[in-house]
Amino acid sequence: MTWEKLRKILDDVKEAFGEDIEGEVFLEKKIAKVIVKKEALVEVARYLKDRHGFDHVKGVTGVDLSRLKEGGGPFIEVIYHLGSLGDQELADSILNLSVKLDLEKPMVSSLFSIWPSVEYHEREVYDMLGVIFEGHPDLKRILLPEYWMDIPPLRKEYKIPGRE
Repeated sequence: MTWEKLRKILDDVKEAFGEDIEGEVFLEKKIAKVIVKKEALVEVARYLKDRHGFDHVKGVTGVDLSRLKEGGGPFIEVIYHLGSLGDQELADSILNLSVKLDLEKPMVSSLFSIWPSVEYHEREVYDMLGVIFEGHPDLKRILLPEYWMDIPPLRKEYKIPGRE
């Protein structure tokens, strides 16, 4: 029933947000992902929490898609891995909420006001990929030293010193 429920949730989100949904990936028993426009991220996140019971974020992932052969481009994708502890049907599943950002100016609204559990995850994506999370309460380095002046180390164009 879990995958049927996730399918219904994705259909509901697509119906509710229409043009703000850029795509989805749904492979039963593997992945459920909805890709939204960055301007709609907060609204879709709040909808998923309030209407569908996704009460926490298990993690936030950032990916540099600049060298992807198909479907790539000058983008950084930020993926929020949503979970639900309150809904037993969804307890073992993850719904990925994704947004693609411009590589040159990767900025998006923080989801801290909806799920405080994103605090450290967003800081890590900021540190490693340079994504600015607007409205984050404490957006500062978490892994790299404060004096780091090079490009973010998980960007494709980063060159490891001594390995050129």
